[in-house]
Amino acid sequence: MQSTISSLSPDHWVDYELIDTGGFEKLERFGAYVLSRPEPQAIWDKSLNEAEWRKLAHAHFAKEKGNPEKGNWEILKKMPQNWEIQYKNPMGLRLTLNLSLTSFKHIGIFPEQAVNWDYLSETLPAFQGANPKVLNLFAYTGAASVAARAHGAEVTHLDAVRQVITWSKFNMEASGQSDIRWIIDDALKYAQREVRRGNQYQGIILDPPAYGRGPKGEKWVLEENINELLKLCGQLLDPERNFFILNLYSLSFSSLIAENLVKGSFKSVLNPSHGELFLQDNFGKKLPLGIFYRFRSMPTGKP
Repeated sequence: MQSTISSLSPDHWVDYELIDTGGFEKLERFGAYVLSRPEPQAIWDKSLNEAEWRKLAHAHFAKEKGNPEKGNWEILKKMPQNWEIQYKNPMGLRLTLNLSLTSFKHIGIFPEQAVNWDYLSETLPAFQGANPKVLNLFAYTGAASVAARAHGAEVTHLDAVRQVITWSKFNMEASGQSDIRWIIDDALKYAQREVRRGNQYQGIILDPPAYGRGPKGEKWVLEENINELLKLCGQLLDPERNFFILNLYSLSFSSLIAENLVKGSFKSVLNPSHGELFLQDNFGKKLPLGIFYRFRSMPTGKP
């Protein structure tokens, strides 16, 4: 089946707003608080001037010299270190997500991923109460895991960092869910062991970083390791009733690369779609935030 190239952006956010982008930064509202953070793809000019950004922002992330990721938050207005926001969609999903100002500019959520939470809301009811098994690799703070659990899936959530597993548990409990299986491990090693055990899953969610380390220092490089991991996922995914979600955030990757990788790794790819994820600011500028490839054996009428 010919896949459809799409550009997707969330439709149902109330507690999130992309106010402005430009000058390698983005100005965002998370609930009641506005943050200014680096954004390497926002190479155009800002629509608001610097004074207007400073007036709106509660906190600004300043990068350390020589380190593009790590830095410090400059608090401009009174705000908490930790707070919660909500996400709801028309398919009955209700998430409560805990946010925090970290030294790596991230705050515990990637708002563009709401399109995949909606995809789970559309897809999982088609299993009709069969309690599908879902594996979420590189699962971070677990919004997708909690979304899958909220729709009846038996979820295995894997990440290499103990602190984000703890963070994910907070999100699960705050969202009124329970019984997610937590794994602290290297994704590639875990997938290899699951193949040897003969285990299978009806759904796999895969959101690998460009670079990373496992809990024992295992090195992850996207370009070097993604092909092997996808081939393992091809063996782990139920060939009859299934869905698969792949996210890639690397400036050198296109969705066509993802398409080639997936088609070379899975025996059957039904109802596929691939393309870019983006968020649009209040001035109409579209900020690209990675690529996706997804498919599912059960058609729902939506890509």
